[in-house]
Amino acid sequence: MHEWLAFQADLIEQMPLILAGLAKTLQLAGTVSVTGLILGIAVFYLSLSHNRFIKNFINGYISFFIGMPLIVLLFLIYYGMPQWGLNLQPFTVAAIGFTFNVAAYNAAYLTTAFNGLDHVEIEAAGAQGFSQHQIFRLITLPQVLRLSIPALTNQVICNLKDSSVAFLIQFTEFFARIQELAATNFQFFKAYMLAALVYLALVSVIVIIARKLEKKLVIPGMF
Repeated sequence: MHEWLAFQADLIEQMPLILAGLAKTLQLAGTVSVTGLILGIAVFYLSLSHNRFIKNFINGYISFFIGMPLIVLLFLIYYGMPQWGLNLQPFTVAAIGFTFNVAAYNAAYLTTAFNGLDHVEIEAAGAQGFSQHQIFRLITLPQVLRLSIPALTNQVICNLKDSSVAFLIQFTEFFARIQELAATNFQFFKAYMLAALVYLALVSVIVIIARKLEKKLVIPGMF
């Protein structure tokens, strides 16, 4: 009982810092989810190019960033780049590293969805004089985005959970504050269980929103 009271007292005392850390976690996860999607769409668009050099470059980009562990990429930018005179803030490093990593995954999801499309509509649009850009913007992209909602949702969830590694580059997000709470009273189980419940609640919100969006965008008769 005394341990619970001590933990609650420390939790209340550090609550402003924990909430500030949670806000930073949401800021990072939200930022990289948007930038990662935008860059992912650009990478996917370039992957459709008939230029062999561009296609090989994009395939190399996707393979490289999917294959490289995120923490290695963050360490490379945060601890490695200063040796070349480039010093960036922790949030900037995290945003850049996550964006390149997330974009590679998102481009792969969109490519998978594209491969599952019926290309008759795309070919018909080309026959009617639509440019490649118009076909992509009006036909291809809306369909692959709709089909990729489950995969993109999983990526947003991964972004939220993976944001916890950013404390290793001195970014004081939610998990970093939980670590400080645990170190204060040595109630590690209680502190990390609290973190798990918070992450679970946030993931549940994302899943609910994604399911509503998926139902709203479904085309009757398609499935």
